Amino acid sequence: MLGRPKFVLASGSPRRLSLLNQAGIDPDALRPADVDETPKRGELPRACANRLARAKADAALKSVQLDDELRGAFILSADTVVAVGRRILPKANLVDEAAQCLRLLSGRNHRVYTAITLVTPREAFRQRLVETRVRFKRLSEDDIQAYIGSGEWRGKAGGYAVQGIAGSFVVKMVGSYTNVVGLPLYETTTLLGGEGFPIRFGWLNATAV
Repeated sequence: MLGRPKFVLASGSPRRLSLLNQAGIDPDALRPADVDETPKRGELPRACANRLARAKADAALKSVQLDDELRGAFILSADTVVAVGRRILPKANLVDEAAQCLRLLSGRNHRVYTAITLVTPREAFRQRLVETRVRFKRLSEDDIQAYIGSGEWRGKAGGYAVQGIAGSFVVKMVGSYTNVVGLPLYETTTLLGGEGFPIRFGWLNATAV
């Protein structure tokens, strides 16, 4: 796309791409980073999200530096962590993991943290951490089993996707909804705009979905 700096999303998440598109931003390339997302022993949720977002940005920057067409691009990475107290819930890939997450979240408050890291064309790093508090209704075993049957939970932090069926589990949310989906749009666009990225460039011909 001519007329604006190149922009790279360091993620393969369809949700993050969709959210960026919602804000009128269309990445020139996706550079998902292959990093070990296992929390370190005793690592707090905030620290884990910040560390992983930075690691993804570092990996994407190395890839971009080798690409003549993308060198000097803005690079955005993110990592979302769901936590109950100090306990970090996994990105559920197994039925048992998802069921354990949902039983733990049932009738309780939890927090969703998304860390975003922006690499500027001068290779400076900027980082933000966004926190949203969420309370789920009390889930019956039938609720849990039916939700597992939907398959929506696969690969999702905490074993649920708030933009899908699990949105009906939410009793209360304090903070950014898009943060819980996976990319806090207000903080992301503010960060980009503050570093000189023309976030309104794609708005002129945007059509409502």
